[in-house]
Amino acid sequence: MRRLAGSWIFLMLLVALDFYVFQAVKSIVAYSQPRVRWAIYIGYWSVSAVSIGLMLSIAFTSFEGWHKLLRTYAFATVIGLFLAKLLASVFFLADDLRRIILWAYQAFVPVQDAGKNGQTDGITRSQFLSWVGLAMGGGLFSSLLYGFGNKYKYQLEKLSLSIAQLPAAFKGLRIVHLSDIHSGSFTDAAAVQKGIEKINAQQPDLILFTGDLVNYAADEMQPYMHLFSQLKATYGVYATLGNHDYGFPQGDTREARMEMQLQNAEKVKAVHRELGWQTLSNSHVLLEKEGERIALLGVDNISAKVGFPSFGNLAQAYQGAADVPVKILMSHDPSHWDKEVQQYPDIQLTLSGHTHGMQFGVSVPGFRWSPVQYVYRQWAGLYSEKQQHLYVNRGFGFIGYPGRVGMLPEITLIELA
Repeated sequence: MRRLAGSWIFLMLLVALDFYVFQAVKSIVAYSQPRVRWAIYIGYWSVSAVSIGLMLSIAFTSFEGWHKLLRTYAFATVIGLFLAKLLASVFFLADDLRRIILWAYQAFVPVQDAGKNGQTDGITRSQFLSWVGLAMGGGLFSSLLYGFGNKYKYQLEKLSLSIAQLPAAFKGLRIVHLSDIHSGSFTDAAAVQKGIEKINAQQPDLILFTGDLVNYAADEMQPYMHLFSQLKATYGVYATLGNHDYGFPQGDTREARMEMQLQNAEKVKAVHRELGWQTLSNSHVLLEKEGERIALLGVDNISAKVGFPSFGNLAQAYQGAADVPVKILMSHDPSHWDKEVQQYPDIQLTLSGHTHGMQFGVSVPGFRWSPVQYVYRQWAGLYSEKQQHLYVNRGFGFIGYPGRVGMLPEITLIELA
């Protein structure tokens, strides 16, 4: 019931936005040839009608099999159109406010005749802002469509990281960090296989996966077991749980939902075992080489954000590893770093994921931006405080929007120094 109510509210917003944007379209084509004007009107409302129809089908139709893929792209297209029109409306609103202020000023302060009978050369301010708004909205929508083709373009991020008190035997240790596989979103096994090959080509000593193997249910991984079981590393593959690995059950009580979440998490751990991965669930292991040791800790999901499950226990994972000079922690949600990890100064490196870089943004040398940075203080790449480091992986997979713009799927290679 709540989902249907939300769909109707969104639908009404979509229709209202359509009418508001249409006013700007009308002002731009007002002096065009009648045939051109009507062709633009018909094209505009045809696209709007299709998006409304898609929204209705998404809200009131069950999708199974390959139709789920159709639903994903339909939903992404509708949301893309909505966001594009919303962005354009910012400029239209600015123009409307400008005209209201000008009208109020002229009502109290007489304005002398500017000549030319009120005519102006070139386009008016209103037309200019309308063009800018449509250009910005169109640019956003085009970039989202373009991003559909980026979801399997795996990007290798390499960094050399100096770790305080790192034993000499572990200098040069090659760690591949993966996060947010989201196997339930995959549709192209051959493309995923290329990502697996790129990982193994790095000849890692250690592969660390920081959660969200699936979208909602453990069985989503079954079609891709033969791919991810190919991952190999000298010291093995270790994994921990993300918020999606618990699922999103609809039990009548909080206790019932928690029980179902824990059951789904156990099924995900069983998938890890079947793949040959070791799950660190509020626990740790000691890695030994040439008589020296480092500790690898893993916690179940811990989040500082409301609405996400927090089943992790860092104190439990830490217990028994206090005397090991170097500790690496796997914790899915980067908000855990500020919330608790920095209280453990001998955890020199924390690996996280979760944010995906919002699958949308800009990442070029010297500049990085994504809307997700207004929600998460640490959202992509390396962060350092004193002798502690946090690395946030942008994710191997995708969810919701079946694409990536400026934030390509990531494979991270960290070499310890």
